[in-house]
Amino acid sequence: MTEHTDAKDSLAVLAENVSRIYPMGTTEVVGVQGIDLQIAHGELVVIKGESGSGKSTLLALLAGLDRPTGGRLTVAGLGLERASSRRLTDFRRKSVGIIFQSFNLLPTLTVVENVCLPAVLAGVPHARIRTRAMELLSWLGLEKRSEHFPSQLSGGEMQRTAIARALINDPTVILADEPTGNLDSRNGTAVIELLTEMNRRLGRTVIIATHGVLADSHATASLLLKDGSIVERKRK
Repeated sequence: MTEHTDAKDSLAVLAENVSRIYPMGTTEVVGVQGIDLQIAHGELVVIKGESGSGKSTLLALLAGLDRPTGGRLTVAGLGLERASSRRLTDFRRKSVGIIFQSFNLLPTLTVVENVCLPAVLAGVPHARIRTRAMELLSWLGLEKRSEHFPSQLSGGEMQRTAIARALINDPTVILADEPTGNLDSRNGTAVIELLTEMNRRLGRTVIIATHGVLADSHATASLLLKDGSIVERKRK
């Protein structure tokens, strides 16, 4: 590996001995520990592991939603362990797109309003936001659903809306936490194909935490977590 600064510039993710420990009264609970990880720009990485293995904790750290209690973590060029709260907010709005298992759509906003929201919060001009949102919805086959509310959508449509929202600010890294967990096999396959296309066609770094096997054949690398540590790495 080259000198540390050069490595940060050439990688989408660089984790060095990263840990997240949660204090619970007089004891401590390990979220993740001793994580060493390098993910190059443009990779599609699958993170596997049973419930409680640390997958969601690791994704939360990569997303800047939580901070490491030890080690160094750089994502999209930002050192997350020492970034200010304001810098982390800006990072979450512009550098990463996050896709959740539960979709996390706001029920009182239409599809297009949900997609536009991160760009509105980031201060992008409204006219440009709407145009970009409709382009994404068209690509995802949702242009006729743009004025519908989440309650009027199927599970697959809600997840595609969440994908469009994750892409609205043109992020460097896409993080997906069990993105097919609430979908049937047909819609789950469609979502994985969309994430793969985002990786292949748009060049986005995509990191998927999942129990399933749908993304395995598309991955450039896979990790297996157990008890908060990486116990197996595979690269294609």
